[in-house]
Amino acid sequence: MIKLLSKSIREYKKPALLTPVLMIGEVAMEVLIPMLMALIIDNGVYAGDMDYIVRMSILIVISAVLSLSFGVAGAFSAAKASSGFAKNLRHDIFYHLQDFSFRNIDSFSTSSLITRMTTDVQNVQMAFQMMTRICFRAPVMFIFAIIMVANTGGSLVAIFAVAIPVIGVLVYLLMRRVHPIFNRVFKNYDKLNRVVEENLTGIRTVKAYVREEHQIDKFNESSASIRNDFVRAQRLMALMNPMVQAVAYCCMLAICWFGAHLIMSGEMGTGQLMSTFTYTMQILSSLIMIAMIITMMSISRASGERIAEVLSTKADMELDGPGLKEVANGDIEFDNVSFSYGGKGQALCLKDINLKIKSGQMVGVLGTTGSGKSSLVSLIARLYDTTEGSVKVGDHDVREYNLTALRNRVAVVLQKNTLFSGTVRSNLQWGNKDASDEEMIRALKIANADFIFTAKDGLDSVVEQGGNNFSGGQKQRLCIARALLKDPRVIIFDDSTSAVDTATDSQIRQALRTDVRGATKIIISQRVNSVIDADMIIMMENGRIQDCGTHDELMSRNEVYQSLVRVQLGGSNAGSDE
Repeated sequence: MIKLLSKSIREYKKPALLTPVLMIGEVAMEVLIPMLMALIIDNGVYAGDMDYIVRMSILIVISAVLSLSFGVAGAFSAAKASSGFAKNLRHDIFYHLQDFSFRNIDSFSTSSLITRMTTDVQNVQMAFQMMTRICFRAPVMFIFAIIMVANTGGSLVAIFAVAIPVIGVLVYLLMRRVHPIFNRVFKNYDKLNRVVEENLTGIRTVKAYVREEHQIDKFNESSASIRNDFVRAQRLMALMNPMVQAVAYCCMLAICWFGAHLIMSGEMGTGQLMSTFTYTMQILSSLIMIAMIITMMSISRASGERIAEVLSTKADMELDGPGLKEVANGDIEFDNVSFSYGGKGQALCLKDINLKIKSGQMVGVLGTTGSGKSSLVSLIARLYDTTEGSVKVGDHDVREYNLTALRNRVAVVLQKNTLFSGTVRSNLQWGNKDASDEEMIRALKIANADFIFTAKDGLDSVVEQGGNNFSGGQKQRLCIARALLKDPRVIIFDDSTSAVDTATDSQIRQALRTDVRGATKIIISQRVNSVIDADMIIMMENGRIQDCGTHDELMSRNEVYQSLVRVQLGGSNAGSDE
């Protein structure tokens, strides 16, 4: 985990390495001051040597100024290194996510990924800052102070040989109980973010069904779980300071007792005993800081493991890898294709699919919910890989293509396609960043999105987040126009005209036939009217192709299709758009 996360330090290695050096300088000067004080008392005050006192006082001032300077510089460099590390870490996570396939993304929830990029990165950032600063300062302070006690206090150093193992055992036992709680806390954070995300994205539904109280209860439940876990963890962590302080007071009492005997026997001076007290406090304060570090590390360890889980997940599709860079035509062939979202050995949602579609054809796909319609077309753009068999586009297996090249020529318009905040122009440029106004206007006309032409700002009309300032039908037509700008060899409409009326749906299909002749057009729909004039209609049932043919062919032999026509169109011989 540490090796993986440390790759994100990169250009901030210099301040990260400089910080420990500055901390060592700060500690060295800080540890020097008690020794100088002891020399002033034992060799200056008792001897009445004023010159000696002045010289030592000047050294103390210099040491204090240097200690302060090193400390301030170390704080600045630690802040720069940790902030830069967090920036790079967020960058690396986000960029790594862009390479994820749909299968990779399915293994993480959206709320969990958001938590990992925010709360978890913040925890790791704090831990990194402590590692470069306090993690060096505390142990170095401890070692230097122990050396000084051995130098000035002699045998008193033996007291710490007993105290330190006691503190170590207590801290270890405490951490064993705290770490699992923090692991649970971050899972509850994922749940809380999921509740908030669902509430905000579905706020219209919440209000339409007057379910505000229900959503508040769900939020309070998740929030209370986090609070309760944090309370348990903090109660345990609150024991750390009293434990360390109890050991500290015992050490102080032991030093007082044994130090008094050493002074009376002439083995130690008063100044030396006073400096020993100071070094004792430095030793114990460094132990408290180490305990704080361990606490933070316990929290950040859980966060680091969650971040490392994302970074170590290998994308099962290479976006810009080797492969064919051009799709010759819109021919599509399914050869004994079976597919499962869970991979081999899991339940299949597509079974033994064999299908050929010629370039330029308009193909309709009908079937009940869960029949496998969307799964079928997702394999064409290689949103997922087949579990068995192969899918060919332009006479080549989709796995032979450079993934970017393939998806630039296979456009997919989903039922709930997303518009991004910006303008109509910036959204259309997702299809072609270099598209001219004339090309955009042509695509909008084919998609029957004439409402843009009557808008005050036209192509520069503002699009709010998610396209919430447009109706469902308007959003679908804008997404169709965006897909057309890709100049695709294959264009897939996954129930993407469900929010428009039948007349508009008919106009869009007619425009596609006359203005997008070269592209293969696949239309998934629940409405017979949307596919009735297709060159081929595919009937899906339980993950299999139940039948396929033209409208007239299916009307002559397929009872399921006949039933759909009777229910939706009111007659057995309904014609196109009747």
